Amino acid sequence: MKKMISIFSLLLFVAICSNAQVLNYEVKQRADIDYKKLAQIDTLVNSYITKHWENGVTVLIVKDNQVIYHKGLGYANEAKKTPMPENAIYRIMSQSKAITSLAVLQLFEQGKLDLDQPVSEFISSFKKSTILDKINFSDTSYTTVPANREITIRDLLTHSSGIGYTDIGSKEMSAIYNKAGVPSGLGYFEANLLEKMTILGKLPLAHQPGAEFTYGLNTDLLGCIVEIVSGMSLEAYCNKNIFAPLGMKDTYFNVPAEKANRMPTVYTENEEHKLIEWAPSFRKIDPAYPMMKKSYFSGGAGLSSTAYDYAIFLQMLLNKGKYNGQQIIAPRTYEIMVSPQLGFTKEGEDNFGLGFSLTSERSANLNVRNKGSFSWGGYYSTNYWADPKDKIVVLIMTQHTPNSHGALKNRIENIIYGSIKN
Repeated sequence: MKKMISIFSLLLFVAICSNAQVLNYEVKQRADIDYKKLAQIDTLVNSYITKHWENGVTVLIVKDNQVIYHKGLGYANEAKKTPMPENAIYRIMSQSKAITSLAVLQLFEQGKLDLDQPVSEFISSFKKSTILDKINFSDTSYTTVPANREITIRDLLTHSSGIGYTDIGSKEMSAIYNKAGVPSGLGYFEANLLEKMTILGKLPLAHQPGAEFTYGLNTDLLGCIVEIVSGMSLEAYCNKNIFAPLGMKDTYFNVPAEKANRMPTVYTENEEHKLIEWAPSFRKIDPAYPMMKKSYFSGGAGLSSTAYDYAIFLQMLLNKGKYNGQQIIAPRTYEIMVSPQLGFTKEGEDNFGLGFSLTSERSANLNVRNKGSFSWGGYYSTNYWADPKDKIVVLIMTQHTPNSHGALKNRIENIIYGSIKN
């Protein structure tokens, strides 16, 4: 009898340990949270909605693996007065970058690539890179100087390669990329990813590799390398190795038609900063792109997801790569991923890890988020951060850019940390 009790106790202990690594959605009061203060989020967001500064917002907060706040506030479509659901599927754009970066690190763990391996070993057109010297905007002709070294996988993960962005990047790089037909990855494209990345390799870099931070098509190129190394499309790879093991059931490059009604309307602002619906031709991005069947998978901007699904991804990272009994990446790989990688940043500045920004000690002293928190966002004003010290995961998601009232995110952040008692 004692032996049976011991076995039962062991099984119960294992189950508790396993459940501790999975998001707990049980609604229960925590002694370390001031819920009256936390409720100020509702008041704040609803005031923005009343003033027509926002139409709809989803906020999700996790503390110690437990969901302590998750609400859709306002409208998914303001004209139709469609309430914003908690499970709204957002176009997360650049939040895709951390997921693609994780895919690269999985391949790194399998010995299939090295972080400081030249990109040219996967796509030969990157072998002899050049640096933009001068450009003539009248005909987009330019002169170059040789690069002092080849770009590497690490350069791509940290956006220090010198690769820029089409349309949303610098005037110089956008002009060169547009002329060469290299897409931004934002929206829908009838193109071949490898062909476009091969063209990218023939174009000049904005600066010497490893010398500066330049936000650009780095993660689209990483997604292409995932396809080359794995022999699978980026969509198939992520589905098999990230989304399915984690139970991320609402994260897609191609959103199923039966879930399209869960996607909020995208908004922008007119000259008077009033919210208007995003037109299909505005900025060359049709907001219906998630439902357009595609095979060009942008690792930097192609995904759509829910706040809850993305919280699972972030909680897995806070668990040092483990979730629901699955070791997605090793603890040591996670530690590298959230370690400062850029050696050229000034003392006190935020740094960059392998896929997202890292809060510096100076930033932590000036604001409420703790040092070492990792964060990023998406083009349509979706934002996330994960705080390893306080074991917090936060998603604040809208579908609205440009946004004259982006301070909402910081104010919600202040409320969250002000609600933590110890």
